[in-house]
Amino acid sequence: MEKKAVFTMKMEINLALLGLTLASFVLRMWRLEEPRAVVFDEFHFGKFINLYLHRTFFFDIHPPLGKLLLAGTSYLAGTNASYPFERIGDEYPCDLPIWHLRLLPAVCGSLLVPLVYLVLIEMRYSDWTALSAAGLILFDNALITQSRFILLDTILLFFTFSALLSLLKFRQIVRSFSLSWWLWMLSLGVTMTCAVSVKYSSIFMVSLVCLIVAYDYWQLIGDKSLSLKTLLCHFLARLSLLNILPLLMYLGIFYVHLSVLSKAGPHDNQMTSAFSASLEGGLSLITRGQPLFVVYGSQVTLRHTHNHMCWLHSHPQNYPIMYESGRGSSGQQQVTCYGFKDMNNWWIIKNPGSSFIGVSDPPKQIKNGDIVQLVHGKTGRVLNSHDVAAPVLPHFMEVSGYIDYNISMPEQSLWKVAIVNAETEGETWKAVSSHVRFLHVNTSQYLRVTGQQLPDWGFYQYEMATDRDVHQDDNVWNVEEHQYVAVSENGDAVVHHPQVEPSDETKVLNFWEKFIELQMKMFTKNSEIQLEHRYRSAPLDWPLTQRGIAFWIQKDSNMQIHLLGNPVTWCAATLSIPVFLIILLTLVIRRRRKCQDLGEGDWNRLALTSVVLLGGWALNYLPYFLMERTLFLHHYLPALLCKVMLLAATWEWIYTLLLRSFIQRHVFTALVVVFVSAVLAAWLNLVPFTYGHTALTAEEIVSARWMDTWAFLVQR
Repeated sequence: MEKKAVFTMKMEINLALLGLTLASFVLRMWRLEEPRAVVFDEFHFGKFINLYLHRTFFFDIHPPLGKLLLAGTSYLAGTNASYPFERIGDEYPCDLPIWHLRLLPAVCGSLLVPLVYLVLIEMRYSDWTALSAAGLILFDNALITQSRFILLDTILLFFTFSALLSLLKFRQIVRSFSLSWWLWMLSLGVTMTCAVSVKYSSIFMVSLVCLIVAYDYWQLIGDKSLSLKTLLCHFLARLSLLNILPLLMYLGIFYVHLSVLSKAGPHDNQMTSAFSASLEGGLSLITRGQPLFVVYGSQVTLRHTHNHMCWLHSHPQNYPIMYESGRGSSGQQQVTCYGFKDMNNWWIIKNPGSSFIGVSDPPKQIKNGDIVQLVHGKTGRVLNSHDVAAPVLPHFMEVSGYIDYNISMPEQSLWKVAIVNAETEGETWKAVSSHVRFLHVNTSQYLRVTGQQLPDWGFYQYEMATDRDVHQDDNVWNVEEHQYVAVSENGDAVVHHPQVEPSDETKVLNFWEKFIELQMKMFTKNSEIQLEHRYRSAPLDWPLTQRGIAFWIQKDSNMQIHLLGNPVTWCAATLSIPVFLIILLTLVIRRRRKCQDLGEGDWNRLALTSVVLLGGWALNYLPYFLMERTLFLHHYLPALLCKVMLLAATWEWIYTLLLRSFIQRHVFTALVVVFVSAVLAAWLNLVPFTYGHTALTAEEIVSARWMDTWAFLVQR
């Protein structure tokens, strides 16, 4: 009797996939430590790594996962976090483990090649089609360059397309609620969350994935063979792993981020006073022990709470009598919003019913709805508004300082205190935690920052004005620094009021309060990025890689690194979009006319290609036309991967649908071989700019330009 094996194992090795993966690692890891100098945005992310290692708070518009992973790699590599990462081109010291710091982006960039191969295989395309797409990604200069430095984009791409692969794997599983079914759904939820937690731009692809998941569940609802109990189980499974788990993960990532960054740092001023005071050191040392309740006679600094980092400010200079446009002003003292701490930021909260400007005994607390005057501490002028056009935005009213607040139309200097968060902070005005609006009594307008910078006569500080619109963040303020004072009889000595007990308790924001504030600040700042940059580009420049980015140049030669895509691949992939659309529309029309060109399986594959690849390209590209922020070529990389896969898929559709004869197919194959040769030639042409390992002459640099818009650097 033949014995049966108790345990057997069968292993299959895909040599094509293995070869692609090894080649990808070689091309992206080769000379990874070179150049030993700061390259492009490495000086940003290098600083973030140092701040993580020092546990010092910083603000960035991107979610923290990518930076946390880079900081974790740096910690494991034993980085001492002393190198400042000040300027592009600065040399790294010998003891900085730059190879280790660049390792994670390089690994993620290397894995993109097998990911592309596997995605097309899961979409039921042939091995040759998947191999073609992966090969084009393998030899794309932009993806190689972006993979080799301390940057977030390849980490983002890895998680985004891992989520796409997980979705396709999940959809292929026939047996619901099996182990593999649960594992791939779990993988989908985790990778989607990781993608969004690296950069918010991944939301385009994640939204597409979620729509496909929702469509699949809608199809399940239409299946009468499934019971309501089964449908409910499907719903709860998706709710748990694709909604609740991602939300908990996202919150957990921010919890780790905020827990690590517990100390005050250079970016505290980006956040509200309450947030800054919750960090160790910094503002917490200033606000600890200061009085809690604002009273008549309080000396305060008033900080703008939401959109702009500045303090209500005045200085001895007056507005120009006549502006360049020909409009006149009041000629009174300038009132601005200044972005730095300064003695001219201090104001006295005065009782308009009294000439006394100190704290009374006992102090009289200010409540929601009370009327106050704001006296500038250094110049003694009172905050005022009137029917005079603001200097930059004339549809608002000017804010100024009276020369003497005791004379001439005192009603123009009266302000009503409106506590915005009175429901949570109470009806009494508190330092730091109370958010207030100031209603100008005479004009019924609110004190606000316009966001416009004044000309040189206003020292380029922010314009202040009043506006009737109450429901906006630009008119919300809070008291940051606060002290009680009393004025001596001769009027020139200031002493601490002896009968006032300062508060030793500074309110510490909990995680939820910090999280919500940080999220709102990130969304606001992301849309406001408007930088003048030599290498910024517009979406129309991206499909043909018309404008690149200078990453680095050696100080004493023309050895340089320039972010540019493989022009042959990028142009051909762009051309494939209208070709695929023509094929798609033709087949749809013929199907409508009852022409059975494709079986049901091929129709499903064509529909999936249209949604995932064509739709993925559109969702990752077209929204940038609506954005006013500064954009660069690397914003196009997610769309690039989609259209390269679409190019390979289009080849297969042309080969199987349009080419019938033996000769046609051989001619087409020959053209593909010529195209691949052109891709390799273009890649080799740009290799010196991809790795920055070759010193070129000025003539060689000029000859390497395929387009006049390629702005290579030349040092003569």
